[in-house]
Amino acid sequence: MSAVSTPERLVSLRNISKHFGEGTTRVDALRDVSLDVTPGQVVALLGPSGSGKTTLLNVIGCILEPSKGRMCLEGEKVYDNRWLRSDLRRLRLDKIGFIFQFHNLLPFLDATDNIAIVLELAGLGSKEANARAVELLEYLEVANRRAALPAKLSGGEAQRVAIARALANRPRIILADEPTAALDSARAGIVMDLLRKLASEQEAAIIAVTHDEKIFDRFDRIYELRDGRLDSGSDRPN
Repeated sequence: MSAVSTPERLVSLRNISKHFGEGTTRVDALRDVSLDVTPGQVVALLGPSGSGKTTLLNVIGCILEPSKGRMCLEGEKVYDNRWLRSDLRRLRLDKIGFIFQFHNLLPFLDATDNIAIVLELAGLGSKEANARAVELLEYLEVANRRAALPAKLSGGEAQRVAIARALANRPRIILADEPTAALDSARAGIVMDLLRKLASEQEAAIIAVTHDEKIFDRFDRIYELRDGRLDSGSDRPN
């Protein structure tokens, strides 16, 4: 998988705010958040429960509409106080991969088919979809489990398959919500090393919400949200 030329920023937010409700019931979940993430960068979002981390991830993933602000993804302005794209589903499919705390693999499909089904839904033929699935499983060093059902996979193996599924359509932006919380220290380290490899080799931007202190040293930059406000970030701990 060869690297390609990229815009300077894969994710660029300017003064993004999000509130729920109005009047006395209004809750400001995000307050004037600005953030840039560049190709090859792996960043963490930290903060206490209710600080806005998942809200921010869902805004970047074009799942949740901001209340105001501007957002560019992979060089394309997609939000400027309103959505500039009519088909957000296609935008997500083309630009964004999602990884969750629990792998959410379909229990009745083997590892290969859990990836191939995403490609088939995007319009790829069955043969091509299976070939791409196997390529990804090989890239993530779990091809020997290609025929295994999720129940037969270890936690680390299942998360690798979930990562492969997230990469199926070659997105350059990967959003991860507590990707290692269900894993022990050794497996968490392996998964984060794979994500760092992916960011470097594919020139992807990875943004992860996490509370997992054992993986802090795997991030290039760590940001903290408190009461909907994002700090300026700090470099990876030594």
